[in-house]
Amino acid sequence: MTKVITYGTYDLLHYGHIRLLERAKALGDYLVVGVTSDDFDKSRGKINNQQSLIERIAAIKETGIADEIIVEEYEGQKIDDIKRYGIDIFTVGSDWKGKFDYLSEYCKVIYLDRTEGVSSSGIRAEQRMLKVSSDNIRNVEKKFIREAGFVNGVEFSKDEYDAKYIVSMPENHYSEVKKELENGKSVICESPITCNASQTKELFQLAKQNKCFLFDGLKTAYATAFSRMLLLVKSGKIGNVVSIDATCTSMADFNESDDIENKWNSICSWGPVAMLPIFQIFGVNYTDKRIATKYLDKEKKFDAFTKIDFTYPNAVASIKVAKKAKSEGELIITGTKGYIVVPAPWWKTDYFEVRYENPQDNKRYFYQLDGEGIRYEIAAFAKSVSSMKNYANVPVEVSIAISKVIEDFYNGNVVEIKS
Repeated sequence: MTKVITYGTYDLLHYGHIRLLERAKALGDYLVVGVTSDDFDKSRGKINNQQSLIERIAAIKETGIADEIIVEEYEGQKIDDIKRYGIDIFTVGSDWKGKFDYLSEYCKVIYLDRTEGVSSSGIRAEQRMLKVSSDNIRNVEKKFIREAGFVNGVEFSKDEYDAKYIVSMPENHYSEVKKELENGKSVICESPITCNASQTKELFQLAKQNKCFLFDGLKTAYATAFSRMLLLVKSGKIGNVVSIDATCTSMADFNESDDIENKWNSICSWGPVAMLPIFQIFGVNYTDKRIATKYLDKEKKFDAFTKIDFTYPNAVASIKVAKKAKSEGELIITGTKGYIVVPAPWWKTDYFEVRYENPQDNKRYFYQLDGEGIRYEIAAFAKSVSSMKNYANVPVEVSIAISKVIEDFYNGNVVEIKS
């Protein structure tokens, strides 16, 4: 029996895919089809698939062409698969000609001509363009615009637009987001969405009512390493988590001569990021919290440094954030069996390590991160708008909880650290 193997993403399965699979099957007696995982596609720069891995596998299965379907998850897997399944022929489309010649050491390699005039990229490109706008083009907006260029189906527009990216001063978020949602525009708003829990809850309800999407602009939530770290924690890899410590500090964008009225303070700049892993692992129902702040300007509520301690029924957590103090920006998650270290700057990491009592059991995890997670956030946002399904990685209750903590800060529920 001659075994054939081929690979692909198979997003938005079309006639060209089916024709290629039919021709691959005709090369032998048994066809194995490898469907690339979402994470592997991300590592190869394919970030805007319209369908999930499960949907893509189901589409291949429905054709009835594949005798077996497997998932491609890592670089170099093709050699492992060829050996594991006893493959005689490897085949892919001719647009990859020469790319896989190295596999000829293990089996016969055949490149098949693709069907002209049809591709998943072309189908995605023909879909309605999502036009995103922003009012004030500053450094952070420029980064957003640049990253949007990597996502098919998204275009930045100053005039007519379908969605708005908001990164104004936090105290202006509520009125600006509300205005857009009332006009039927979806919104990505840099966190915190507002500095008041009731207002944030109201905005999410308004988005739902008007069939729009409101995304909390916490790009860390879209980083593959961060998502995989959360899954490992919840799978019990380090036992029961008893403590989380998150530190975010940066003095890079702050000068003594700056007008702080036009600058984000420490709690707004870094608080949402630092609270993200705590609320996603422990949830938002803490039993107590203590905010300790060293002010740069108390009247203007501008904190140079803030430390927040959370108490849960079976665990504790703390964050340290600062724009006028410096510390190691790492994330430590302590468990009953081991612990996880995400090195500085943890909020845009592509690497973390699981450590145990016996160092020989330690394991390192590496995941490619492009654009600090921004392009993945934009891709999820665009997919939500086009499909009318929510693909946000930040739960609504987390956004509301972040706003609640910041609200307490502004209400003066803090312990002041004196100079």
